[in-house]
Amino acid sequence: MAITLYGLPNCDTCKKARNWLARFDVPYDFVDYRANPVPAETLKAWAAKVGGWEKLVNKASTTWRTLLPQRKDPRSDPEWTLLLKEYPALIKRPVVVEGDDVSVGFSDNAFKKRFGK
Repeated sequence: MAITLYGLPNCDTCKKARNWLARFDVPYDFVDYRANPVPAETLKAWAAKVGGWEKLVNKASTTWRTLLPQRKDPRSDPEWTLLLKEYPALIKRPVVVEGDDVSVGFSDNAFKKRFGK
């Protein structure tokens, strides 16, 4: 099944994930979600798959810390999707999509388990 890695090209975690996939000969496509914005419905589906908006958003990021306080409290799916379309760097990286399976982040152990390497 095709693997798509969504992230930012200069993100260190995305680079680690891409290097890991290349080292273990796991074919994948990379999508820069700043250059190719993710549709709102896809963001909503990702949030549902990973356990909610709180799991999809990186609240430890510099981008999150610089948001105005009122922006840090989205109360609906449209508010979350608008925030992520405006600030794509808020999405935890990388987002790994394989068919209906979606995960966020990278760790050597998680990738070994996921890809059987």
